[in-house]
Formats: sequence, structure tokens, C-alpha cells
Amino acid sequence: MTESYLSKLLQLRVLIGYLGERANFAWWPTAFYEASSRLFLEPVFSKTTALAQYHGVLEAARRLHDEHLNVGSYHLFRLPEEVEQDLHLLVQHSTGEFASPTPKNRDEALGALDKLAVTGMTFNVGPTAIGSIKDIQSADILRAIAGAYSSGFSQNFQTYPYLVG
Repeated sequence: MTESYLSKLLQLRVLIGYLGERANFAWWPTAFYEASSRLFLEPVFSKTTALAQYHGVLEAARRLHDEHLNVGSYHLFRLPEEVEQDLHLLVQHSTGEFASPTPKNRDEALGALDKLAVTGMTFNVGPTAIGSIKDIQSADILRAIAGAYSSGFSQNFQTYPYLVG
């Protein structure tokens, strides 16, 4: 797997994780990316605060998606083990603060997501099949995943794009 593909997955996770928090679209009831969260996390995770925020949001998003999808399907927040390990290594070995910086605000996050998204497709409320997990490295699949979330956020509905095994 190329680092560029993994970087896009990581970027999508951070953007959608940020937008899904309670201060934005409230898909999950967390506040890991709010300023007050840093004050709470820094004493415990002084060197890895951004990583703790990422993993907190990742778990919240994973749980929500798992509640709405069948066992055995994959989604942005639950990928095959080897992909998860590669992403973990990318995050762990990133230089500086974190491999994919947190957006400053909702509009910046939506703009960045729109740049990654496919245009001209219609996405459904709830679970939406995007393709096969074997194609996860495809730029088209990543754009479709970004497009589904972008559509959901802009039209104020929850969508759960998934890949079949």
C-alpha cells in the first residue's frame, strides 16, 4: 500500500471525525477536537495528545457505524487488520504533531472534504454500498466515500458508506 493512499484514508478519518463530533453535526457525542479536550488530555497524554484525540474520535465513529452496518462489512472506521496496522504505523511515525492536522473550523473541514469527494453522484440516507474492500486503494472508491459523507453533511442526513468483503 502506498503512503499516499494511506494519507488520504487518514485525512478522511480526521475530517469526518471532526465533522461528526457534537460541536459540528453531532453524529457521535464526543468533543475530542474541541479546545477544552486538549486541556483535559494534555496532562495524561502530554506527548501524544493529538493521537489520543484521533483514537477517541475513531472509536466513537467506529461504534456508530458498526451499529448501522452488518457484521463483516468494512467502512472508513473499520478496515481490514493489515490496513489498520499500516495506518497505525503512519500515525505513530509521523513527524511533528500529527500526520493529518485537525481543521480549524467546520467550513474548512467541509471545504477539504469537498475537494476529496466525487461529484455528480447521489447518496442515500443510512447504509450505502460503495464497492468492494479489495478496491479500497482505488482513488475512485476514496472519492466515493468522501462524496457520501460530504453529501450527508451538506444535506443534513447520516450516511454510512461501506465496502463488502
